[in-house]
Amino acid sequence: MSATAVHSLWTTAADPISKIDTPKIEYGQLSPTLIVIGAAIIGVLIEAAVPRKQRYYAQVFVSAVALISAFAAVVALAQGGYATTKAGIVAMGAIAVDGPALFLQGTILLAGLVGLFTFAERRLDPVEHGKQVDSFAAQAASVPGSDSEKAAVKAGFTTTEVFPLLLFAVAGMLIFPAANDLLTLFIALEVFSLPLYLMCALARRKRLMSQEAAVKYFLLGAFASAFTLFGIALLYGYAGSVSYATIAQVVDGTVTNVDPALADTMGNDALLLIGAAMIVMGLLFKVGAVPFHMWTPDVYQGAPTPVTGFMAAATKVAAFGALLRILYVVLPGLRWDWRPVMWGVAIVTMLGGAIVAITQTDIKRLLAYSSIAHAGFILAGVIATTPDGVSSVLFYLAAYSFVTIGAFAVVTLVRDAGGEATHLSKWAGLGRRSPLVAAVFAVFLLAFAGIPLTSGFAGKFAVFKAAAEGGAAPLVVVGVISSAIAAFFYIRVIVLMFFSEPRPEGPTVAVPSPLTMAAIGIGVAVTLVLGVAPQYFLDLANQAGVFVR
Repeated sequence: MSATAVHSLWTTAADPISKIDTPKIEYGQLSPTLIVIGAAIIGVLIEAAVPRKQRYYAQVFVSAVALISAFAAVVALAQGGYATTKAGIVAMGAIAVDGPALFLQGTILLAGLVGLFTFAERRLDPVEHGKQVDSFAAQAASVPGSDSEKAAVKAGFTTTEVFPLLLFAVAGMLIFPAANDLLTLFIALEVFSLPLYLMCALARRKRLMSQEAAVKYFLLGAFASAFTLFGIALLYGYAGSVSYATIAQVVDGTVTNVDPALADTMGNDALLLIGAAMIVMGLLFKVGAVPFHMWTPDVYQGAPTPVTGFMAAATKVAAFGALLRILYVVLPGLRWDWRPVMWGVAIVTMLGGAIVAITQTDIKRLLAYSSIAHAGFILAGVIATTPDGVSSVLFYLAAYSFVTIGAFAVVTLVRDAGGEATHLSKWAGLGRRSPLVAAVFAVFLLAFAGIPLTSGFAGKFAVFKAAAEGGAAPLVVVGVISSAIAAFFYIRVIVLMFFSEPRPEGPTVAVPSPLTMAAIGIGVAVTLVLGVAPQYFLDLANQAGVFVR
């Protein structure tokens, strides 16, 4: 074969390659996520290059600046009209920048910032070997109780890699509710889940329980991810695309250009129903809805408390955002199929979380079951399938996340010789020992119970009103009954703190640094402001409640 023939073959083969378009990325509209990912990478480099003594300060500074800058970028995008008139799909169809995405991203960034304050707390544990220590293991790779761990504690090591892990988790959570195709959704799910699995195993005290929590979370999370991935494969087989808009068109029957290779399987309802069920199952696992809730109490109890607070708040926000987008953007044509299922899930979640919480004797497990009940209340807003439903869910998530981080921050303060005193019996008489801490915790519990003048009441009222107007009145009745059951165990803890005798050998309340004080203070402020004057924030959620299609 002559050289010219080879050359002509080569050019003919290469010709179509020149037609691949360069990807068009809107960096400005993706700036909140890019800032956080950039800071997380800088955090990894700090771990590698900065001397151990300076790492903590460098990491806290970089993380705080990144989260504040990313929040400023979200506000700038919202001011620039990207939440309303300029909302659109960016990054070649992978990510949506619209009202719900920006509202949820702002909430996640603020929750991440308040969570960061609790991560950086170093005054609660007594000084060990002349060094201040935090909630995290001195050396994560050491076997609990081993000589290497003792040596690491003696040397005063602290685990500063939790800060880049926190930032990677936040970055995944920012993309998760904004994802506009199923592959982006799955990648975001993994990006925020993997750092959480790691952080759950890093408790300084009760190392074995912490590692057990991480293994349970990892195994069950891997199952849930596998379900999600299988669902994505089935939906791709059904619609011939992973893009939300295309799948929605195939469901509605409005799709125009069909690839002949996919024409045989497209429109097969079995693929659609099983695939959609599997993806929703994966998201309900992340939300902690019954019957996918079994990981929640064990993981909340075993993980370091700052991680529990951050995870309980931010994961719920991200997962509900993704669930709303899947149900409202991809599957609105399947409403008659998914609503009855969601009804069932919401009812068993509300009642299950509230009833089982009554039997709990550990404060972190009690808050875990309480979070399961709250997932049920939020699902009532999801079921409404109206614009009010979306905005009420957004408002509830914003209100709930700050109460949760604040409540877990208070749990870190009550301590005995073994670290945090989480058994309820040890909280007896806390109101007489330290009235301020008990009063603050009582405010958070009343907000969880949905007592008027707290953010919990405003959130529950908005969600139940949307559900009733959306034709789910029986669900509201179940919700009110569940709230009454839940109020019982919240009030029981308040009674225990204020109306029982303190034990002589009871726990002490540690005096935190300004960081934890700020986290708790922000929680109380948001709880009261959203409870007393919620209208501005409800209007904000209303404006942000429209998905771009």
